[in-house]
Amino acid sequence: MGFLNDRRVETLLDRLHAQSSSQDGALGAYFEKRAREGNLDWKGLDADAHRFMSDKMVALDREKAELCTLLCRALRARRVVEVGTSFGVSTLYLASAVRDVAREDGGAGVVIATEYEPAKAKAARAHFAEAGLADWIELREGDLRETLRGVAGPIDFVLMDIWTEMARPALERVAPALRRGAIVVADNTAAFSEAYTDYFAFVNDPKNGFATRTLPYPGGLELTVRT
Repeated sequence: MGFLNDRRVETLLDRLHAQSSSQDGALGAYFEKRAREGNLDWKGLDADAHRFMSDKMVALDREKAELCTLLCRALRARRVVEVGTSFGVSTLYLASAVRDVAREDGGAGVVIATEYEPAKAKAARAHFAEAGLADWIELREGDLRETLRGVAGPIDFVLMDIWTEMARPALERVAPALRRGAIVVADNTAAFSEAYTDYFAFVNDPKNGFATRTLPYPGGLELTVRT
């Protein structure tokens, strides 16, 4: 048995991580070309970039996903929000942790997941069912500025794995529902630090009640705590 102690989920994740890795070459080539042309802005991807990315997985790195799982277990997380579900890879890690905590401690739990692309949402739901975790996931499809509006708390953990221009709007929607001690993790904050300027301004503003540090994972991983 592997990290999640669930062979069914782990077998699926091995397949999905491999599928995601197989797209890395095409992703690198596309964005290198756009960068050479000088028409790429990480603060807001244009229509062509969104078209290109519409069938790409861009799964959270396995070691980062495993860290999120450990954090959820340590928090005894019951209510988790994932901003940017894509094909549902990281969602499976989060849902596994929530399920285990609920079974061990008693009671309910849920991962509130968000996805804008209908095709990705459909694929993610199929993966949730295949893993046997669909009952632990509520996938909200559409613009996260609407789907996360008024989200109920207390929220224990948030994974922020979304295009940088949507990171601050998402956190602004979720922040009022975060319990004290809740953790927010955001991916690639070192690699795209300039694009995350608005997000950093929010989490570093004392009146918003956060403490934050960038962890030295590839690309950087921001770990932010509600104080």
